[in-house]
Amino acid sequence: MADVKVSNTSTGSHRTALLGAMFLMATSAIGPGFITQTTVFTVQLGASFAFAILASILVDIAVQLNVWRVIGISGMRAQELGNKVLPGIGWVLAGLVFIGGLVFNIGNIAGTGLGLNAMLGLDPKIGGIISAVIAILIFLSKKAGMALDRIVVLLGAIMILLMLYVAIVAAPPIGEALKNTILPEKVNFLVITTLIGGTVGGYITYAGAHRMIDSGVHGEDAIKDISRTSVLSIIITGVMRVLLFLAIFGVVAGGVALTSNNMAAEAFGHAAGEIGIRMFGVVLWAAALTSVIGAAYTSISFVTSRATSERKRNIYTVIFIAFCAVVYILINQAPQALLVFAGAFNGLILPVGFGVVLYAAWRRRDLLHGYKYPVGLLVIGVLAWLLTVFLAWNSLAGIASLFK
Repeated sequence: MADVKVSNTSTGSHRTALLGAMFLMATSAIGPGFITQTTVFTVQLGASFAFAILASILVDIAVQLNVWRVIGISGMRAQELGNKVLPGIGWVLAGLVFIGGLVFNIGNIAGTGLGLNAMLGLDPKIGGIISAVIAILIFLSKKAGMALDRIVVLLGAIMILLMLYVAIVAAPPIGEALKNTILPEKVNFLVITTLIGGTVGGYITYAGAHRMIDSGVHGEDAIKDISRTSVLSIIITGVMRVLLFLAIFGVVAGGVALTSNNMAAEAFGHAAGEIGIRMFGVVLWAAALTSVIGAAYTSISFVTSRATSERKRNIYTVIFIAFCAVVYILINQAPQALLVFAGAFNGLILPVGFGVVLYAAWRRRDLLHGYKYPVGLLVIGVLAWLLTVFLAWNSLAGIASLFK
């Protein structure tokens, strides 16, 4: 039996920690980019997009099961594990995550401003400041960990319920969507890989895993909880994507041509009128705010250690959010060139970090406290890793485009 066990927390706090980790990962994936991607791909592929969603979810689960299990059993953060496997690689991974998280968080804060603008008519800059202050207050709370867990669960639930309502009133042809889930009329491999990168790329796959071990849930005794939570986090993300797909698909299938710069908001408006626009604002704001929280928390977790006190980590996180907010106010948006560069970084993070995890599972049993890793899970992980290498290769085109 492993030496590292689940900490002696009450059943209630243990459950809250797992829920928090699960929703932190899921809501970190569901950001402004998630909404834009899902909308654009639904318009492009129609019912066939259902197959892309299913295929990406299966690959995401393969990645998540391996990453969470190795990090959970070892009790080490990804960069700490990386430095044990190959000295220095952990800090390379940390640098990639931190830079990508910093740039994308400027975009996330911009998303909160646009969300409050659609919801309440507030000036986007004022909305961005208000949202950044809310995120900062969460980390300044005396019980920041509990506040973090509860806010991401609450906002995640609100997003799903609102999306469910819009998906119902949009009245999509469910039968056509179900048929294309198994027998798609067209398959776009690039769309599938883009969805995978957007769900488990960059910092996202580590957000929940790091939150989990920081909450004291780790060790071989926690394997069932770790596996269940890792899969459920992907399912939550998948449910949100399916509901958003159905909402957009219902509008498009009804003969509406979405032509504006904000097709998602336009679709919500067609589906549910003025209230639909307000609902879109709530969904966008909640998605962006939880991504602000997730990106900040995870980025700081990569440049601190387990020895860093929770108070210091929270202060660093507050500074991180404040810096991103100031940059957003000064330039009013995330610089597009930097977003492309950060996106390329995200594509590189997945195979590097995932490769470290798989190597530890395969060759470094000592880091897993003697745990015998399931061969089947490792094989599935390697197959998924090969796909992440393809993703990384595609992401390099993003860097190349900056120099054209």
